[in-house]
Amino acid sequence: MPPGRNPFPFPRLQNDENFVGTRSTQKSPFKVNTQTAQDQEPWNRLNRKPTLASARREVYHFDPKAPDDSLDFVIKSQYDHHNQFLHGNNQTLVQTETVTDEHGRIMKNRVKEVPPPFDPMYPPLQVAEPSKKNSPYSIEGAIQSHHSAATNRGYSRRHDGGFYST
Repeated sequence: MPPGRNPFPFPRLQNDENFVGTRSTQKSPFKVNTQTAQDQEPWNRLNRKPTLASARREVYHFDPKAPDDSLDFVIKSQYDHHNQFLHGNNQTLVQTETVTDEHGRIMKNRVKEVPPPFDPMYPPLQVAEPSKKNSPYSIEGAIQSHHSAATNRGYSRRHDGGFYST
């Protein structure tokens, strides 16, 4: 095959390199190799701390509250024979962990969210009580006006002794 002649005429087949030109890598190479990175945080902490499910699969795991056999499982159920007579198996074998949170066991690796005592959007109203009770007939601190509830027929005198004009 001669070096100057192209045996495959136009159109030329193109691939990733010659269609868009040479591309630089989009991702910068890692600064630390994988072995060293796995010994640093957070990977080291994630690798060393087991989840609840993996800790329960350990050889030395012991749960004193777990039922030993099927009879123990039935005894620990929430079924009350006097109030729930002739219920099905799915209702008679419901355990305490399923129904309530007062069982003392950690079921998931989650922190329980404690609801706030009130909705922050609608805080409770606070009634401000005065330190001393004022008389409703006292005009001290009232807004000056020619109509006052503390005066005779709604008219009152000014501090200088004159009348308010209407």
